[in-house]
This record gives sequence, structure tokens and C-alpha cells, in this order.
Amino acid sequence: MNSITFPGFGQADFEAMRAEGLEGRMNAIIGTVRPKLEAAGRDLAPVLSRLSGETMTPHVAKHARRSVNPPADTWVAWSRNPRGYKMHPHFQVGIWPTHVFVQFAIIYECPDKGIFAENALREMASVRQTVPGFFVWSKDHMVPEGTRHDGLTDDELAEWLRRLKTVKAAEITCGIHLLRDDPVLASGGKFLRKAEETFQTLLPLYRMAGGV
Repeated sequence: MNSITFPGFGQADFEAMRAEGLEGRMNAIIGTVRPKLEAAGRDLAPVLSRLSGETMTPHVAKHARRSVNPPADTWVAWSRNPRGYKMHPHFQVGIWPTHVFVQFAIIYECPDKGIFAENALREMASVRQTVPGFFVWSKDHMVPEGTRHDGLTDDELAEWLRRLKTVKAAEITCGIHLLRDDPVLASGGKFLRKAEETFQTLLPLYRMAGGV
């Protein structure tokens, strides 16, 4: 990985996510966190393009529609569409006050999320084997908690996938959580390697969602 610009995450980034009020939080994000997400976006775009075989474009969250409540988390997402990511299966790196996440995501705006649900249900044995036990699934990207892969039964995961297929507001994410004191976060190089490793592991899910 050449010309790394991402410096790693520090405690100031997590504290920025606790700043009071919409203006205070946004100023902290713009001044502290967003430049790092932009750097991670640039550094990891060629990695994801190589892994996926598609040109992946980074999109940093702007939170432009918020008028009252401050964002609880912020992120950079990569998709094959240079104009946006929400309507496509995508990859994300983001930060909550408690942890950083690296994940594959299909959120409710994606019109083809049923493709992933059908393929994953049909290939459930492969999903169970491919995803490491410590990876975390979530059916709501707006809450920080998730459920470990090894804590989900086949029936529970199948129910999540059926819900993704049939409920308009349903969504699903899968990836890793790195707690704010994890030493990997402090090193730009180590974090980017961890992210690349995670995206490589998640690539079969992306392909099930219709990725090339």
C-alpha cells in the first residue's frame, strides 16, 4: 500500500463524537474526524477496487440533513457508484464514541437487498463458515451494538435475512468492532492492513449481494 495518508485514530477522535449539541459535534467531526475518514477513503479505495474488481469510490458522511440532533457516529463508505453508496451494497469504516467499525453494509435504501438475502439464505452453510465468530452482525446501522456471529443461531440469522428480503426498512451489516483502546487504531498502517484483511473476509458477502 503506497503513499499512506491515514494517520490512525486517537482518543481525540472518540471525544469528538461526544461533543455537545449539533453545532459542537459537527465542528468536532469536521475538524478532527472527517480529515481522517477522507484519508482512509483515499488509501483504501484502490485496495477495495483490487479486491472487488470494480472501481470503488469513497463517500464521506456529511450529515447535511441534520437540523437538531448531532450524529452519534460518522463514517466513510465505498461503493461502485461514484455518485453515492446508500442504494448499493457497500463497505464502511466509521467511528462511534466507543469503537471503530469496519464492515459490509446493505441499508434500507438499497433496492436490490433481496438479492443478497436470497443468495445468503441459499448459501447459509458457506456464510456460517466464511464469517469468523468474532465478527458482528447488526440489523440497524443506527445503533452501536451488534450480535457476534458465533452468538447467532442458523435460525436467527435466517430470520434476519428473510426480514431483509421482505421488510422495506430492513437492513444488515457485518464486520468488526475495534474498541477505542485497541492499539491497532493508533497506527495508520496497522489499521489499514486490518481493514484490508476484514474486507477480504467480507468479500464473499459482497459477491452474494451482486458485486462482481
